[in-house]
Amino acid sequence: MNSINQRYYLDVIKYPIITDKATRLIEENQYSFFVNPKANKDIIKAAVEYIYNVKVIAVNTYHPPRKKRTLGKFSGNRAHYKRAIITLASGNSISLFPNE
Repeated sequence: MNSINQRYYLDVIKYPIITDKATRLIEENQYSFFVNPKANKDIIKAAVEYIYNVKVIAVNTYHPPRKKRTLGKFSGNRAHYKRAIITLASGNSISLFPNE
């Protein structure tokens, strides 16, 4: 694998999502990430397998609806993002918390 693909894989996965629902999904071996909105499921799967060295079974993605925000007299929308829920094979796990 050349360095261009490695750099691209590192740019696809932005950061993990740590919410109540996401922590419940971790018990079912599913992990949530914010990803590049232009990335497709195959690229997301390859990026997670490359970065975390795990076996991915399924990738589910969705674009949440845009939310309006106002700041004083200015109104606009929050930044667009894409969310991916990754299902890992049994026996694989990702350490999201450093003291685990």
